[in-house]
Amino acid sequence: ISDTVSVVRENGRWEYFLGLYPIFQHHESETRLFKLITSQLINSGACRHRDIMKTFGVSKSSVNRALKKYRQGGANAFFQRKKGGRRGTVLTDEKLQQAQKLLDEDLTRRQISQELEISTDTLRKAINDGRLVQAEKVYPDNNHRGCDKSSRNVADALAADAMGTACTRTIERVFASLGEQNGTETRFEACVDVVNAGVICALPALLVNGLLDGIERFLGKIKGYYTVFHVLLVVAFMSLCRIKSVEQLRGKASGEFGKTMGIDRIPEVRCLREKMDLISADNASEKWAAHLSQRWLQNDLDETGTLYIDGHQRVYNGKLTKLPRRYIARQRLCLRATSQYWVNDAIGRPFFLIEKPIDPGLLKTLESDIVPRLIKDISNQPSQVQLHDNPYLCRFVLVFDREGYSPAFFGKMWQEHRIACITYHKFPGAAWPEQWFEQQEVVMPGGETVTMRLAEMGTLVGCGKDAVWMREVRKLTKSGHQTSLISTGYELDHIRLAASMFTRWCQENFFKYMRQHFEIDILTQYGVEDIADTERVVNPSWRELNRIRNQLQNKNRYRQARFAEMTIHPQIDTHTEKYQKWIKKKSELLEGIEQTENELKQIKSKIKEVAKYVSLGELPKEERFCGLRTGRKRLVDTEKMIAYRSETSMIPLLTGPTVNTADARRLLQDLFISEADIFPETEKKLLRIRVHNASRPAANRSLEKLFEKLNETKTKYPGTDMTIVYELVN
Repeated sequence: ISDTVSVVRENGRWEYFLGLYPIFQHHESETRLFKLITSQLINSGACRHRDIMKTFGVSKSSVNRALKKYRQGGANAFFQRKKGGRRGTVLTDEKLQQAQKLLDEDLTRRQISQELEISTDTLRKAINDGRLVQAEKVYPDNNHRGCDKSSRNVADALAADAMGTACTRTIERVFASLGEQNGTETRFEACVDVVNAGVICALPALLVNGLLDGIERFLGKIKGYYTVFHVLLVVAFMSLCRIKSVEQLRGKASGEFGKTMGIDRIPEVRCLREKMDLISADNASEKWAAHLSQRWLQNDLDETGTLYIDGHQRVYNGKLTKLPRRYIARQRLCLRATSQYWVNDAIGRPFFLIEKPIDPGLLKTLESDIVPRLIKDISNQPSQVQLHDNPYLCRFVLVFDREGYSPAFFGKMWQEHRIACITYHKFPGAAWPEQWFEQQEVVMPGGETVTMRLAEMGTLVGCGKDAVWMREVRKLTKSGHQTSLISTGYELDHIRLAASMFTRWCQENFFKYMRQHFEIDILTQYGVEDIADTERVVNPSWRELNRIRNQLQNKNRYRQARFAEMTIHPQIDTHTEKYQKWIKKKSELLEGIEQTENELKQIKSKIKEVAKYVSLGELPKEERFCGLRTGRKRLVDTEKMIAYRSETSMIPLLTGPTVNTADARRLLQDLFISEADIFPETEKKLLRIRVHNASRPAANRSLEKLFEKLNETKTKYPGTDMTIVYELVN
């Protein structure tokens, strides 16, 4: 402490020495004795204010207050109860004993308040006036409270001269490079102010949503310092922290990220890409994604069994291949892209996606890829006996937009598989009388209640052999517009049909959120792979002829409209120069119409002779194209799906009267990138994560509520026997 005074901390007790002679001692939790002894040392001239502040890390105001109290009241002043105020009526002697016992068990004030059914303010006042004693930890140095950010930064920079930045586990890395060790040990160190350590709060949700489910079976093992678990956890944490690509990790402190995982640092970008390629080899990532989707379909599908299917275009701006062009609605352009068909539930949680470099359309993808997979993977489907006994019972319900409108498809799904379909009516016909519509309270899948004016009637959709009798439900808007939906869900209530159809925008919101926060369209792997020569594509010759036909039809349509206009409004004066010009212009239009019609006949005859579809192998060499590599992309997409589902599963833990879904998502986004202190307690087998406070008291209250729910799960950090305990810095 000074040239003559020193202090030793040993076995939970502090002993003060003057030279070689012991003069004071107290337990580390006895704060009052600490203030008394330091005040005596300053008052006697054995040390100065700055010596106490520097050694123990206490503030100047705290030292001054303790010294003033000692000089005015002596030693007894530190142990006297505050005068004034009446004796509390809420905290009786019995409750004081209970509260003191809970304080000694290291429970938080909020937990004690809930246990004793008292307010936190009442408990705080009892602690302040001395009726209750809450042990405070005062540390003699910074090493005990954990390594700070500056010290870690210096250590990580010094390691760059040896094996690399933040490579502080030198021996383990050497053994791993020699093949003597497979994977490093998960070992946490006491650290304060760890960047992005708040993302550890998402670990229970990540594990529940299958982050480590089936990885040994489907992804296998990889040799080296990092294991499959480390790679998957890095990508998951990276997604939740809104680090949208692996390359963006170059600008992050690798050592800080490593502290959140119990290792010295995360893999370098090139190493991480190589590990991801090893994991994704031999279609392993696709198999793992299929395993997870089967698990989600069995566990997370709601009682109605309603699934939403929609397409999404992943734009490709590279030059390695010339993918077919797709119309991108959000950009209003035709760009080269790969088609993806996503399957989600009613609140937007994804189950799986089907990627098609050659897009056959929604109906064919449903029939050949999605429906067979759903029939195989969905659990709790009605048995054949139940379907036979109830002719209106369906297996599950599919909801999609007008792209999937096809009476023949609706009939086939019902007759062959007993699958109900819901979509918008493409040809709704005349408006219904407004008196048919009734006010209905519709409970949406998200839990909110919406008032709608609904009406229902049976309708025959299609014609001929494709005709099918369906239910038509219409919603009347305030403007008088009638939105029509049709369904083969014969047993479902019309209110439920409306709720299911008008929740379809959850999938559009999902795409927007994933593009904005998780960058699902980003190119994660360079390279192309061959497509089977048997795949059917549009014939380029037919496409060119069809383009010319459309061009001629548009030109002819314009000329016919101009000719009709001139015929309806003729020039009256037949002897003027204006009349002669009118006659000439009309004759030119007629001649142009006849010429265009002749050209159209020739083009149409050529179109009949040319096949619309050909196999990819039949295309000229300059017209052929390849597909984009999907191994690493599918692995990253699966991890982003897990991250989104994890974030979504945490929202109900935060929502309440003052916190809606959007606010809860914003709170989680801030939580994941916030700093936190990491304190492993090996003897108690606890990993204490102390998250730094939010910017608002209301947000802190929401986070405390979240942490209580997370602590109830008693999640153990993978690879250790330590239970994670979450709390705010107090």
